[in-house]
Amino acid sequence: MALLALPWLLRHLSFSRTLKGMEVHFTPEQEAQLAKVATIAGTDPERLVKDAALRVVEDVQFRAAVREGIAQADRGEFIEEEEMDARFEEMLRS
Repeated sequence: MALLALPWLLRHLSFSRTLKGMEVHFTPEQEAQLAKVATIAGTDPERLVKDAALRVVEDVQFRAAVREGIAQADRGEFIEEEEMDARFEEMLRS
């Protein structure tokens, strides 16, 4: 699967909360590359792949939130600076 298709795929899949596991298949060459990178990173290949996949999911979610914020700004939906400061302070306290 092309990496570029991943964001589209994530938007169109529904994930079950009861998902027990997932298999990902790599060629022997890819497994060797992952093992080498994992060793350099001080982790194991499974943890490396899991962390990378979760970063992709977080990135897709972040980009969607940014796009929504831009759409809101384009519609003229802004908040005053004082309200933003208050929200930021609240975030820092939590």
